[in-house]
Amino acid sequence: MAQTSRKTNWFAIWVTLGVVVALVLVTVLVVTLNNAATPKPLPTEVNTPSASNIDSETGAIVVGTGEDTLGTYVDFMCPVCNQFEQVYGAEIQSMVDDGSMTLEIHPISILDGQSSGTQYSTRAANAAYCVAVADADASLPFLQSMFENQPSEGSKGLTNNEILDIASGIGVTGIDSCVNDGTYAGFVTTMTEQTPIQPGSSGIGTPTITVNGQVIANSALPPAGSLATLFE
Repeated sequence: MAQTSRKTNWFAIWVTLGVVVALVLVTVLVVTLNNAATPKPLPTEVNTPSASNIDSETGAIVVGTGEDTLGTYVDFMCPVCNQFEQVYGAEIQSMVDDGSMTLEIHPISILDGQSSGTQYSTRAANAAYCVAVADADASLPFLQSMFENQPSEGSKGLTNNEILDIASGIGVTGIDSCVNDGTYAGFVTTMTEQTPIQPGSSGIGTPTITVNGQVIANSALPPAGSLATLFE
């Protein structure tokens, strides 16, 4: 009895292989995108930023040379900090520019829990130090731009690339590794723990304001246009 020969169905084999390869590629793509969307944990070691405009003991980024000093402790995700910037930002800039006041910016991080696991507050504060070390004159413009582009509380916040774009927009480049590696993240954590507590409060809050080193209650802030009365 003659044996029937079987023909190999190469078309079916190639279609099957194609499907398998496609599934593998899709799996690799999904894993890659998930990894990219999940920031790596920030380092905990404390690297102190070193620059003439940074007080390594208090964490203050110093802007200006005025005799009187206004200190601001801000979290870049804090909506009330943004409101403070909208109300007083232009006045602060003017007083710094005319030499009547020194501004001490303290970028801190108390709202990491409100950025869906991306630690936005710490990443943003770290970036503020990266900018200050790279270009002292860009410190205040960076703060202003970060609040102009502030993400909603509870969102994932800005990505590192978006933060770098903001820095680039004010002329600061070459800080990619500092921002992406979280070089000063541990320092931010340490400085946050040292934030003074406002009168009448039970814990750290933002914004926290100091006048010539003395903490004041936010309720004691004067109307816009009269910040100078704080120093009388």
